[in-house]
Amino acid sequence: MKQLLSFLLTGILVFVAITAFKPYTSLPLTATSTGDTLQYPEETHFKNIQQLTFGGDNAEAYFSFDGKYLIFQRTNAKEGLACDQMFIGKVPARGEKFEYKLVSTGKGRTTCGFFTKDGKHIIYASTHLGGPDCPPVPDRSKYGNKYIWPLYASFDIFMADLDGKIVKQLTRSKGYDAEATLSPDGNKMIYTSVKDGDIDLYIMDLKTGKEKRITNTLGYDGGAWFSPDGKKIIWRASRPATPEAVKEYKDLLAENLVAPTNMEVWVANADGSNAHQVTAYGQANWAPAFMPDSKRIIFASNHEYKRGFPFNLYTINEDGTNLHKISRDKGFDAFPMFSPNGKKFVFCSNRNNGGTRDTNIFLADWVE
Repeated sequence: MKQLLSFLLTGILVFVAITAFKPYTSLPLTATSTGDTLQYPEETHFKNIQQLTFGGDNAEAYFSFDGKYLIFQRTNAKEGLACDQMFIGKVPARGEKFEYKLVSTGKGRTTCGFFTKDGKHIIYASTHLGGPDCPPVPDRSKYGNKYIWPLYASFDIFMADLDGKIVKQLTRSKGYDAEATLSPDGNKMIYTSVKDGDIDLYIMDLKTGKEKRITNTLGYDGGAWFSPDGKKIIWRASRPATPEAVKEYKDLLAENLVAPTNMEVWVANADGSNAHQVTAYGQANWAPAFMPDSKRIIFASNHEYKRGFPFNLYTINEDGTNLHKISRDKGFDAFPMFSPNGKKFVFCSNRNNGGTRDTNIFLADWVE
């Protein structure tokens, strides 16, 4: 899945059914939540930071095309959410409550939600056709306790209206189809699939259904985005470089698994041409997105820490120069996205969680 958050979660194998689209409401900001756990002094690019969710694991919060709504995925066993489901909510004004509602089926596991250009529909990946329960988490003890990520074959991509009614199934391959986002004009979907035997990127024309495979190098390619001007794409790649690594990768893939612990940021033209690597820091450099100028890049990384933790946000030029550290949480900062007008910024973090492992959504004004 696009957002590699499961290393923060405990596996929950029993699904509790959700039978209605009911609103979930966050707590409003209070004076006690404006301390240094909400924003660190070095985070000079953030202003008027606001915590939107409180409790559970909330990730992949992305703006609608008009910047008025957010879609995100949420797990919270206390609410009967045994694995990720999709929610949408209106972006609140400063100090307002963030109210949101369930828009996925409440069955299976979902990931990677995104609004369509018309603002009336969403797309997301789901395993619900494979069964109503949460799919099982891999037993990592069988693989030396490595971080292993399942490529559930039942994942397909769907389009639904804002009441949660599925209006179209966009993918139908027998293997993993997920990690979808849309082009700025709303006409094309870029996503990850194993349909041709490797983990590659594809671009689909939403009107015709015609598609093109745009990566062809052995290894995992995923989490792709178009630049705001629509001319380029950016993604994360984990590619084995030695015979031993190639064998391990192929053996895991045969079991619908991948171990993407070493990832770097890649960029290409929108048709996949002129693909080139941007980062070369080792460890996990992921969740990349172009900034509003379609030139600079923001991404999450743990490259400063040999233990693999924490993750923070960084900006960098497309040519790999001018690395700049943006966030400072001691746990996890990731999933950055700018509003369409470039003035707002949303990300997910472990900060201000009361010492729990909760991951929440934060909204801020962006300061250059």
